[in-house]
Amino acid sequence: MKVYRSLSDLPRIKNAVVTQGTFDGVHAAHRVIINRIKQLAAKHDGETVVITFDPHPRMVLFPDDHGLKLLHTLDEKIEALENEGVDHLVIIPFTLAFSRLSSLQFIRDIIATQIGTKILVIGYNHRFGKNREGTFEHLKEYSSLYGFEVEEIPEQDIDEVSVSSTRIRHALEAGNVTLAAKYLGRFYDCEGVVVKGKQLGRTIGFATANIAVTDTNKLIPANGVYAVRVFINNTVHHGMLNSGMRPTVDGITHAIEVHLFDFSVDIYGAKIKVQFVDKLRDEQKFNSLDELKNQLEKDKLHALEVFSKHE
Repeated sequence: MKVYRSLSDLPRIKNAVVTQGTFDGVHAAHRVIINRIKQLAAKHDGETVVITFDPHPRMVLFPDDHGLKLLHTLDEKIEALENEGVDHLVIIPFTLAFSRLSSLQFIRDIIATQIGTKILVIGYNHRFGKNREGTFEHLKEYSSLYGFEVEEIPEQDIDEVSVSSTRIRHALEAGNVTLAAKYLGRFYDCEGVVVKGKQLGRTIGFATANIAVTDTNKLIPANGVYAVRVFINNTVHHGMLNSGMRPTVDGITHAIEVHLFDFSVDIYGAKIKVQFVDKLRDEQKFNSLDELKNQLEKDKLHALEVFSKHE
């Protein structure tokens, strides 16, 4: 996949079949759209183009709203779209000036002139342009004038619920990583670097690796204990992760720490990826380290049951 971080870098693409959006999470509904542009590109001897934006438009339009956390970092989004077999990815820097483009300017100057779109495929109820004025009907009105076709993909439902990045965020914020995985079509994950902690876990037989998440805009599931798969140097390990305030031993600072089963290698400084498989329980405070250790033993057995079910 070729990646362009400016429209000025984009060459003329033969029979470009295009879609656009934030594509946060590249979830199940996104993949329906991507598969459709791949089908159309194959039919018309063309190439697929995905247009996305960085930073996320809401972070520019509502800079004082610090509540938005993202399912994907930009690097994760690029990797996910490449894995889906997209030919070209155009990352448009989203600025206030760009947000003021009218829908007509966007259609004429970018979709038609700079990209030379043959077919544009958009998701259900997709909006674009200044004040989100652009609609599917708007696209149909101008498509014949500027020489491209337009197609809208209907809502994608799972268990009669429309899949969206917002719904996935809400599931993760509630700690429901299994529901998020159903909507994503894969386990939710995050990346980070292993840093030194207080090393209290090893005193009760549950040594943990403290994880500093790489991107502060990345959404971390709700506080609690999770069964996780951990990738270190492309090797997968099973374990359990606690995200929260560690009320038994600290209670002041938030930390993300993972205990890997049957693992004793020093990985300080290593970059790792964590996949959230299932939630084991809420975080809780124990009266002693012995009580905590007893619960961790139960958590480990629970996690092993989870892994046997999934694998």
